[in-house]
Amino acid sequence: MIRYVPAIGLEIHSQLATNSKIFCGCSTVFGSDPNTHACAVCLGMPGVLPVLNRQVIELAIRMALLTGGEVQRKSSFARKNYFYPDLPKGYQISMFELPLIRGGHIDVVTGKGKKSIRLNRIHLEEDAGKLVHAEGYPDSFFDVNRCGIPLIEIVTEPDFESVEEVTRFLAILKEMLVFSRASRGNMEQGNIRVDANISIRPEGQKELGTRTEIKNMNSFVNVAAAIEHEIERQISMVEHGGRVVQETLLYDPLRGTVSSMRSKEDAHDYRYFPEPDLVPVVVDDGWIARIRAELPEQRDEMRARVQREYGIPAYDTDILTAVPEIAAYYEEVIHAGADPKKASNWVMGEVLRVLNETQTDIAEFKVKPQMLAALISLIGEGAVSGLMAKTIFDEMAATGKNPDDVMEEKGLRQISDKDELRQAARKVIDTHPGEAARYRAGKTQLIGFFVGEVMKATRGKANPKEVNSIITEMLS
Repeated sequence: MIRYVPAIGLEIHSQLATNSKIFCGCSTVFGSDPNTHACAVCLGMPGVLPVLNRQVIELAIRMALLTGGEVQRKSSFARKNYFYPDLPKGYQISMFELPLIRGGHIDVVTGKGKKSIRLNRIHLEEDAGKLVHAEGYPDSFFDVNRCGIPLIEIVTEPDFESVEEVTRFLAILKEMLVFSRASRGNMEQGNIRVDANISIRPEGQKELGTRTEIKNMNSFVNVAAAIEHEIERQISMVEHGGRVVQETLLYDPLRGTVSSMRSKEDAHDYRYFPEPDLVPVVVDDGWIARIRAELPEQRDEMRARVQREYGIPAYDTDILTAVPEIAAYYEEVIHAGADPKKASNWVMGEVLRVLNETQTDIAEFKVKPQMLAALISLIGEGAVSGLMAKTIFDEMAATGKNPDDVMEEKGLRQISDKDELRQAARKVIDTHPGEAARYRAGKTQLIGFFVGEVMKATRGKANPKEVNSIITEMLS
């Protein structure tokens, strides 16, 4: 029986984390009303000239530094010509013969060991617009907001031989993109899209087989499922006497199938020619050195430092450093005076819960680090209980109010005055003489009953730790 070996190459398009587009000043903010972030440059109107956003060069170079790619001292843009409704200019400005970065690699570790995945190139290009196919309408709608969004395209060599290698690679790459601040990495917003080139060959054969390309996958789960399906489809086709045809495919995640989109283009089909309105990009050693010096802390470095400096468990560290903005928030809570472990518990628990439930970005979160530190301080002082604090926190998250204000408005200050608590405890004990007698006879588990009754009498405001101590003393 012939064993077939897959050969998989990836083309990853990642939106760069800029506030404006690659060749104009239009906003890159996601979720705005359709056709509100566009200008004559985005639309390719006659007589307009693109102006390169310098920041896109710097963000791309960060990825070269992390992957060991070679930054070309001179690179240039080209026009990639094709006609599609989402491309109002009739061409896309990209890089072809002279990309910004050549080479590089990313190491992955799978069940079979460590493997180095080679990168062919990293280049810059602009995104096209977006077609919206609304259910119930016979026509498609065109949103130009994405026209001109800055992208880097990361092209690998066909070094992957399994889905496991692909998924591990993508996880590492996304982490690099996010922690270098080159990309926000939000796949739901189209920040990362993956094309996969797939072929099979009999084991032992060096020559690669005919490849197909699966386009525009924006979920790592879909990437894995699509590649797995396409490998099986090609093997089945060959084993039944057919042959693989070079074509572009679309993956349907609901049906788990692929469908033909068009015959696969080669470079000459796009009629690339130099972009006449943009000068070459020239990068010198000084510019690269400055970018290297400003490169943000990467996750492995951050994970080790956070655990070393704050002494929290490895589990906490992994969660808190999964997203750099969450890690920064956590550290600000500590710098505002909170205990590292208590801050960790609150950020991992309540903060992440509210962010997930409301789909809120940490930058827009109403509970600022200083406010959370103040709430943790109120617990430590005995001013509020843990249960009260969660009620206060929810109100803070909804309104942005300070914890002291919420505590006073809702009357949630905890009773810690011992004389007041003794009076409440004495009333409970006198009201339940039978339980008191059984407690003194050895049924000490009844302490929970008495504490609960005091908490009811004080409408949950009594300090339970103090109540426990007082009742134990009074019944001894």
